[in-house]
Amino acid sequence: MNDEMSAYDVVVVGGGPSGATAAADLARGGKKVLLLDKAGRIKPCGGAIPPRTLKDFDVPESLLVARARSARIVAPSDRSVDMPIEDNFVGMVDREIFDEWLRERAVRVGADRRDGTYLRIERDPDGMAVVAFRPKGADETERVRARCVIGADGANSQVARQEIPAPPAPYVFAYHEIVEAPAGMAGETYDGRRCDIYYQGAFSPDFYAWVFPHGSTASVGTGSAQKGFGLREAVAGLRMKTGLAGCRTLRSEGAPLPLKPLRRWENGRDVIVTGDAAGVVAPASGEGIYYAMACGRMTAAAVDSFLETGDARALKLARKRFLKAHGRVFFILRIMQRFWYSTDRRRERFVSLCADPDIQRLTWQSYLEKELVRSDPMAHVRIFFKDLAQLFGVVSPWGRRA
Repeated sequence: MNDEMSAYDVVVVGGGPSGATAAADLARGGKKVLLLDKAGRIKPCGGAIPPRTLKDFDVPESLLVARARSARIVAPSDRSVDMPIEDNFVGMVDREIFDEWLRERAVRVGADRRDGTYLRIERDPDGMAVVAFRPKGADETERVRARCVIGADGANSQVARQEIPAPPAPYVFAYHEIVEAPAGMAGETYDGRRCDIYYQGAFSPDFYAWVFPHGSTASVGTGSAQKGFGLREAVAGLRMKTGLAGCRTLRSEGAPLPLKPLRRWENGRDVIVTGDAAGVVAPASGEGIYYAMACGRMTAAAVDSFLETGDARALKLARKRFLKAHGRVFFILRIMQRFWYSTDRRRERFVSLCADPDIQRLTWQSYLEKELVRSDPMAHVRIFFKDLAQLFGVVSPWGRRA
């Protein structure tokens, strides 16, 4: 090995919301950090974030390209339910702009940044990790030493595959197209202040499709775990259905979305994964930005403790703390997805349940506050019995007696 190679406390592989958040936190805390990012990669994402993201991670409101005031849920029968958000909103961001701002913030607080492709982790004779990568536009491999490596390189994480002894997480493959939004902000099929979610087998047999407003643009996408399902064809059909077929396509992206946290996030030595690489995308909803940033922050805290103490057991704290904070929500969402998304008949019942005021209120409170709502136990009891009625066919969808 070259004795002249640079050495860092931490090398973060991947500059999405989780990696960039971890890099910024560690650099802000005085650690020498390298943020290695594969430039130009944009994840397919509806771009929705709860407002608390702005507060929890000091994100300026100027990064919001739209504020959705409601959601419309569309059933297989084309019946729909409107879910207004009382006195609040869902923030929408453009990942191309949002992620770059997060990376630049990490640089502003002290992290070094390199654009390049991660190759592998090697070892010095003394056992220290050596990260090998190919800089953007170069043919030769460069190497840097690291006391710790954070893999934030997505659902197909090479860091996780090489270093973490855990099976990969189940995932859906997502695809979306960013299109120019219609000139009018509101209309029968598109509203720039509303998120539209389609639970229809033609657009996704086991997940959902969406049309999310991004100000002057819109994200039209879908996801499925079913191999061979035509995602591009489904999006084309959705654009036709919603009157967006004639809108100019600005870009398109596709990538897997993991839907279950990995059983293990660290190698017991000096490597840990975070964000999509750790599997922290919410089941059922596919929401990932807030959870990725929360995971990045917890990972940074665990790495900081490891660097200070030299005890690799500290790296286990990231997964433990994340699951303590969000594991129950993920568990419930995973069960919900497995049952309600399995057939169009069940999805019809699921959408009809969404018309219930108790469900709407608790859904928005849980989403916006990022925790299960316990302040109204009777509402949970009412929802429980309504769920049972739907499950056992006591009532037909939309409230009619069976």
